Amino acid sequence: MGLLTSLKDSITRVTDGLFTSEEPKRIGIYGPPNAGKTTLANRIARDWTGDAVGPESHIPHETRRARRKEGVTIERNGREVTIDIVDTPGVTTKVDYEEFLEHDMEKEDAVRRSREATEGVAEAMHWLREDVDGVIYVLDSTEDPFTQVNTMLIGIIESQELPVLILANKIDKEESDIQRIANAFPQHETIPLSALEGQNMDEVYEKIAEYFA
Repeated sequence: MGLLTSLKDSITRVTDGLFTSEEPKRIGIYGPPNAGKTTLANRIARDWTGDAVGPESHIPHETRRARRKEGVTIERNGREVTIDIVDTPGVTTKVDYEEFLEHDMEKEDAVRRSREATEGVAEAMHWLREDVDGVIYVLDSTEDPFTQVNTMLIGIIESQELPVLILANKIDKEESDIQRIANAFPQHETIPLSALEGQNMDEVYEKIAEYFA
């Protein structure tokens, strides 16, 4: 009798786990071009899985298609969250092929890249409206955050009622101004970091576990 009861309890625990387990949260990494989104995505993925998400580059619009790293489990302060990282193309109002010519590309290649980047912006907007459960919004803290694109995207995120974590990246640079980003979006907490150098990533992970659990 004891054996049957024990077996029944074991089966109940297994089936309860099957029906109560949640799918990983899809967390989109958004922001303007060259803010350090892919650098951050790679930092998170390497720290927790050992793998990278995609290539990094100083050339704008290097990420022209959304890339996804699935099943990244982050643990901090007794919290655990499993997320799928969606590294999205930088969103901008216009992609000009001449931007690529400045990096010694042939015109044909520059035109192709600009077309792909434009399609990538549309894809990023689709993900935002349809397919993400939360947003990590990455801003370059050496740049002015008061732009039409940033205001529009934060507005869309808020209208979708998505949890959003705003990161002021590139604090390793002398011209970094974290307060300027905090002042731009005072309704949200701003977390400083350097994704390239790994500065303040512990706090970033704490906030990811808190915001997206």
